[in-house]
Amino acid sequence: MEEEMNTFEKIYDVIRRIPEGKVASYGQIAALAGNRRWARVVGYALHGVPGDSDLPCHRVVTKEGRVSGAFGSGESNRQTELLKAEGVEFLGECVDMEKYRWEKTVY
Repeated sequence: MEEEMNTFEKIYDVIRRIPEGKVASYGQIAALAGNRRWARVVGYALHGVPGDSDLPCHRVVTKEGRVSGAFGSGESNRQTELLKAEGVEFLGECVDMEKYRWEKTVY
C-alpha cells in the first residue's frame, strides 16, 4: 500500500507541473513519474482524486487528445469545459495535441 501511495504521489507531482493551457497524455505522465508502463496506473491515481481537489486533472488526456469519460463522475463535458476555459482548442472531440501537448520530456 505504501508503494502505491508513493507512485500516486509521483504521478500527482507531475500533473501539478502541467501548465495552464497545456495537456499531457496518460503515457507521458507515466514516463515522467518514472515508468512509461504506468499509463493505466495514472488512470487509477486520477480516479482517486477528490472532486474538490486543486490538482489539474482535467489537463490529462489520452495520447489522441480524448477527454476521460470518467472525469468528474462521468461528466466528460466538464473536462472539455475546463480545458476550453484555459484556451485549449479541440479538433472535433479531441484536443489539438500538436498545438497543446506539454513538451516536458525530462523530469
